[in-house]
Amino acid sequence: MDIEAIRKYCLQFPHTTEIVQWGADLCFKVDGKLFVVAAMEMVPQRISFKCTPENFAELCERPEIIPAPYMARAQWVSLERLNALPDAELREMISESYRLVWERLPMKRRVELESGAAAGAKRPAVRKPKPASRKSAVKTKLAAKTKSTKAGRRR
Repeated sequence: MDIEAIRKYCLQFPHTTEIVQWGADLCFKVDGKLFVVAAMEMVPQRISFKCTPENFAELCERPEIIPAPYMARAQWVSLERLNALPDAELREMISESYRLVWERLPMKRRVELESGAAAGAKRPAVRKPKPASRKSAVKTKLAAKTKSTKAGRRR
């Protein structure tokens, strides 16, 4: 598979977005979470993806497949060449990567995405105002009394 075929395949998954990050890395995400990264500037081009712990151990024993730099602790592998895996197996691994990331999303968020309630982006966090502490409430009352007392003296 070449990068364009990988791109088309990744974009077939529901709720997938693509973005270029970290210089020239083509990243595929579901709800903002990475599932495939293609390094565009490296020659030969590389691709990294998430896999199960079992597949991680098995794949790392194969030639031209290494633990992904910075991501190996999360069971990501990197293919040193795009043809390090047969096309069918690469498609299966990308599909598994998508599934693993999708299943880690909170159930509520998955339901929102599937129902179309989400407009493709995460909702912004809403900050609740801090409850007034007892000390600040007492200070407010004292300030109000002081103002009313001063106003009473002026009359």
